[in-house]
Amino acid sequence: MAQYIFRRILASIPVLFGILVVTFIIARVIPGDPCRAILGEKATQEICDRFIQIHGLDRPIHEQLFVYMGEVLRGDFGESIRFSLPVTRLLIERLPTTVELSLAALMVSLFVGIPLGIISAVKHNSWIDVLTMVWANTGVSMPVFWLGLMLAYVFSLLLKDTPFWLPPSGRISPGIPNDPFYKVWDLTLPESGLLLATYQFVGRLNILNALLTSNWELLKDAIKHLILPALALGTIPMALIARMARSAMLDVLGQDYIRTARAKGLRQRVVVMKHAFRNALLPLVTIIGLSLGSLLGGAVLTETVFGLSGVGRTLYEAITARDYGIVQAFTVVIAVFFVIINLLVDLSYSYLDPRIRLE
Repeated sequence: MAQYIFRRILASIPVLFGILVVTFIIARVIPGDPCRAILGEKATQEICDRFIQIHGLDRPIHEQLFVYMGEVLRGDFGESIRFSLPVTRLLIERLPTTVELSLAALMVSLFVGIPLGIISAVKHNSWIDVLTMVWANTGVSMPVFWLGLMLAYVFSLLLKDTPFWLPPSGRISPGIPNDPFYKVWDLTLPESGLLLATYQFVGRLNILNALLTSNWELLKDAIKHLILPALALGTIPMALIARMARSAMLDVLGQDYIRTARAKGLRQRVVVMKHAFRNALLPLVTIIGLSLGSLLGGAVLTETVFGLSGVGRTLYEAITARDYGIVQAFTVVIAVFFVIINLLVDLSYSYLDPRIRLE
């Protein structure tokens, strides 16, 4: 198993290198002037020439690539042209929002989609099955931005004077104490390095930070702010998971060993959950892994609708402003998440199916 993991990690290096090179080149060949995108159309040519020289954009593209690759190998993603801040700092600030939102959306998708798919398969061709599939087709068809606006309108405006009111934007309410765990625990932080970045990253995950510090007021408020964007972002993968669960369960429920289990007199719940569901997990794990990757990379519309400063929204703004540093770094980070998720999915195959381990 260790050799398998090592080989997969080794095989991922050329993939990440290729993504970095392609992103670097595409970011520079697309039409647009970073100077005027950031400083405005009234910027003079002299100012733009100075701007390009300061940021090293006057060098040949291959030279810029070699310099950038050397910086990345040292763990330095450069500086944002737009914000005049290190890109690593922006990553630490914005990535927790997207990670928290994506995981919450995935939880919504799993806890609703899988039970609906199982019930739909067990009650095949019943009115429950029909309603579930109609809902799944509707969920796949609804645009995320429209659904987000409708949820905000219903729960923030129509229900504003009821106990069902939910905040339409932001991550926490003003005035809620949100001290990071390392301050509450009075930890001594290193001046720089991976450990410092990890502390800061975890401290910006509001729900995890609230649990670590026993800040129940923050926990309650953070969850309330997360419900609407998680529902909006998780609806499409929820529908996909429900349809995949139904399809996989229908295939397994028709197998001979399921008929044998029923002939032995086992209860329906045991047959469905112990014998059928476990053997239907392989295609489900695949779609769940793909869903999580798409959630991380496609949260831009949800973050924009609900006013969340995450990776998706920042990446969109960086593309329009030709902020090459952010575009390159954020794309590579999303690619790394995809690689890790695919590795975890492959490892789960060997756990769920003993035949794969034997091969």
